[in-house]
Amino acid sequence: MLGAIIGDIIGSRFEFNNTNNYDFTLFSQDNNFTDDTICTVAIADALLSGESYQSCLLKWCRKYPHPMGGYGASFSAWLHSSDPQPYNSFGNGSAMRVSAVAWWFDNLEDTLIQARRTALPTHDHPEGIKGAVAVAHAIWYFRKGGQMAGFIKLADEYYPGFMHYPYEFGRFDESCQGTVPLCFYIVAHSESFENAIRNAIACGGDSDTIGAIVGSIAEAIWGVDDALYVHALSILPEDMRNVATKFRNQINRRYENN
Repeated sequence: MLGAIIGDIIGSRFEFNNTNNYDFTLFSQDNNFTDDTICTVAIADALLSGESYQSCLLKWCRKYPHPMGGYGASFSAWLHSSDPQPYNSFGNGSAMRVSAVAWWFDNLEDTLIQARRTALPTHDHPEGIKGAVAVAHAIWYFRKGGQMAGFIKLADEYYPGFMHYPYEFGRFDESCQGTVPLCFYIVAHSESFENAIRNAIACGGDSDTIGAIVGSIAEAIWGVDDALYVHALSILPEDMRNVATKFRNQINRRYENN
């Protein structure tokens, strides 16, 4: 999930001001967290605390009602409703917030079931659910030692022909079906965590979310450089930083005990 936070923060200043410059400065005074980080932290907090995904999404997003870039109109209406109900969304929000479950659950079946559940409070359209499940599956696959060739086959099962789509770089597409295949394509053509993030941002479009999804998968392949991790955490408010740190420490302890 740390890769998602880093990708979101790095991409934040380019969401509405795209760049095609691969050599952009990773962090500047204009970088900040967006709704992608808030929702990612919410899912991690739900796993740590045992609260429901919906409860934590509402709690965290209501606590931070005006993040950089704002919330989508439908999500905002859900957030401020007295009786929040899923609204058949296939937006890429389900895919950008799911990463924590792929680290938390060791079994693939549990991972995919929980990925689906993270989507359901808002994104109950089949494409919204598929986006969350596909990203979680990819992260789980790589953290279990999967190789790129196998990932390409796996990704092609979710999005047939994703390696050959006529992608329109710079096109702003907030749907899962427009974003997740592109993120898979970027991962398949990257060679390191930083390279993946740079490729994600330089393709334009919905930069923070593309960065978050690519970063979440890239972390499972190449890990996260400590300097990037520390810098990203320094941008977060203390409560988010505490959740991210607690989640990372708990996952690290599990690995050490296995």
